Amino acid sequence: MYECQILPVIDEVNTNSPFLETSAHKDGAHIQLVYNKTEHIPLKDFAAEIRGGKDIKEFIHSALVLLDVQDTSIGDLLEIILRQIKQTYVPHNGGSGATSPTLSVSNATTTMISNTVSSMASGHRENLNIEEIKQALFVNDRVRILAKTLQATTATETNWTYDQSWLAIMCTSPSILKRHVAIARLKNPCNLGRNCQEARFIVFILSPMKEKGTKNFLETGRTFATIFADIELRAKLLKAATQQEFISIIDKHTDHLMEQQTAVVRTSLPDPFDDIHTNPDASKDHIYYCSLPSDICMDLSRRLPHYFSDYYDIFKTYRGPQKVLSTAVFLYFACLLPSIAFGVLNSQATNDTISVPKAVASQCLGGLFFSIFAGQPLIVVSTTAPLTIYVKVIYGLCTWYDVDFRDTYALVGLWNSFFLILYAIFGVSKVMKWSTRSTEEIFALFVSIAFLVDASAHVYKNFSSTYSTVICEQHDEYWTKQKLNKSTALSLPEELSKGPCSRDSSLLYLLLTLGTVWLGTFLYKFKQTPYLTSAKRELLTDYALPVSVIVMSLVGSILFSQINLPSFAVDSLHLFDMVKFKPVSVKQIVGTGVLGFSLSLLMFLDQNIAGAIVNSPANKLKKGKAFHVDLFVIAILNGWLSLFGLTWMHGALPLSPLHVKALADTEERVEQGHIQSVIVKVRETRLTVLISHIFIGLSLLMRHVLKRIPMPVLDGLFLYLALTSLDGNQFFERVTLFFTEQAAYPPNHYIRQVPQRKIHLFTCLQLIQLLILCALGFSPILYTKLILPIWLVFMVAFRYRLLPKLIATKYLRALDQRL
Repeated sequence: MYECQILPVIDEVNTNSPFLETSAHKDGAHIQLVYNKTEHIPLKDFAAEIRGGKDIKEFIHSALVLLDVQDTSIGDLLEIILRQIKQTYVPHNGGSGATSPTLSVSNATTTMISNTVSSMASGHRENLNIEEIKQALFVNDRVRILAKTLQATTATETNWTYDQSWLAIMCTSPSILKRHVAIARLKNPCNLGRNCQEARFIVFILSPMKEKGTKNFLETGRTFATIFADIELRAKLLKAATQQEFISIIDKHTDHLMEQQTAVVRTSLPDPFDDIHTNPDASKDHIYYCSLPSDICMDLSRRLPHYFSDYYDIFKTYRGPQKVLSTAVFLYFACLLPSIAFGVLNSQATNDTISVPKAVASQCLGGLFFSIFAGQPLIVVSTTAPLTIYVKVIYGLCTWYDVDFRDTYALVGLWNSFFLILYAIFGVSKVMKWSTRSTEEIFALFVSIAFLVDASAHVYKNFSSTYSTVICEQHDEYWTKQKLNKSTALSLPEELSKGPCSRDSSLLYLLLTLGTVWLGTFLYKFKQTPYLTSAKRELLTDYALPVSVIVMSLVGSILFSQINLPSFAVDSLHLFDMVKFKPVSVKQIVGTGVLGFSLSLLMFLDQNIAGAIVNSPANKLKKGKAFHVDLFVIAILNGWLSLFGLTWMHGALPLSPLHVKALADTEERVEQGHIQSVIVKVRETRLTVLISHIFIGLSLLMRHVLKRIPMPVLDGLFLYLALTSLDGNQFFERVTLFFTEQAAYPPNHYIRQVPQRKIHLFTCLQLIQLLILCALGFSPILYTKLILPIWLVFMVAFRYRLLPKLIATKYLRALDQRL
């Protein structure tokens, strides 16, 4: 155990105060207030945190080592250390008057291996200001109270005591360019304060003010403190006769500690692909008699005992009903508006065969069906961008080969359901144990990019049709001529007044799009502001999406009602027209079978990725997983939707993880100045999806209201979902490290445990996979989109077979743990 004591001066009281003159301080003593903070920090894990062993190896051979220092005060000792560092690292300019400082060290052996190359890499020499550093070392120059120290403690059930035989002293300075370490062994025990009355070793760490999080003064102090905490090591160091022996003892002890901790890690880490590890409750579940396949039975045995509690557990807590209401409202808008937007895309791609009302109806029916029969009710099903792309591909093939689209669509959907049922029966979802966080986060980021691309394409299309048109250019030319001729004409010629030039519409389109995403993200982050009370801030955060959509819809449809904005059609005469199959050829059956198999791969991966993210251990879910049951339900659902020409759907990103966050209680934890939001618990219920989709169905009866929602608000919603889904995506966080100053790197586990070049190599490999995924998904060539599911399968194989040959397994454990 370690304690870090930080004692900065809070305030200095004016000793001329009349009150103090009447106090018992007539001797002119200065009165100060000292703030004392004690903080526990963990031992350095040399097996996991690569910086630990690297720092020891780097500094032990270049550190200033003082042996058998005579009894002296802490101030004198630090003066000696600082002058020796300055003499070695900052050479004098020369001259006869230059003299080396006098060291009050008896029989001391000193060494310092200079390494000025790194200090002068930027073309600057270090300007080590001793007086400035001494001011930072002590709370007060007159009273030698150290500001930052690190010390070991021993804890019992009733008490805890300091290890008083050694002390680590830390300091930062803006005048130095690199870290310096000095170790002093005192000849006799020295009293350095109340908690260090018999010190034999002093470790001094001097660090630049701006330093990478894993290399700052505290992390360097942790490294050396972990070494000196060993009483056996200190006993050996006391007997060391020479500086070389002293260094050799520390070097060997570091190697031994790394081997020892590595052995402990190897024996304690479970197999990352062990099913029992991924589901620790699996062995405890009672397996009921079931005539269905074993994997589906296992899922049912986990989930059936909790089925009815999924409906009433939410009401057992005080904030449960409020969470149900806010999450249901969130899901209503988060599911309805994307279904409308994707319905518009499908309508345009299929010549209105799959219309907006059909998309809304399928969202309603699919959500209700899945919420009632699914194993994991926190997964939200919806049509997605890849499915929309796939529908466009099928329609293009039908046009090319002159076959009926509705028949082909239904056959592809039925083949897809057939393959999904086979996957569920034979437990193919087990192969997803090879899918790790990296693959799932790449796909999640691809979905966010798809939302961004769709929204940007709509804005660009609007500007192309109403802002940068030929008529607009003729308008500009006409008014320019009028100004040059100083004409007083107030009206346009008739041939120009009838053209499509509505620049006000384009500007309003852009403002509503950006306004929706800005207001939504502002309210989403409102919980982190100091405004209002905590309960009100959380309420605004919960309703961020519906508030932004409603406000911007009112702005667009009421305040700017005179400006024409693009809208969508919501009238459909045949919502539930069952497909009447015409005679089909064998070639068509085989062709649709190939398309159905490719679609089943896409749905299989998307559904399981969404399920893996929802069931992540970080979400702390209690009621178990049901991958096979969920896949079976998705198969039945999509087969039924295909027969009526409704849109396909599966577990959707980012709606599913956002649903979990909406039902979660979180708390913010501060780790070395970085705030991290951690999920405490999640309310597992079926009511939120059930209620929201009931109201989505009722929305079909309010089509005149849906018409009032401007298209730019839907695009703003896409951008909002794309941005908010980036929270917690470690892939995106690592991408930002390319543009982040190293001193501002967050103290994440992988930053501590993995070399920086390996982190960037891993991120670059992910970026390459993402770029290929985007190239296939957004390619103008329809046939390349069919390769998308195959590439997703290849990504899983690449992670398991090829990536370990490029990056060591111990680093992959830290970078790419399973979700």
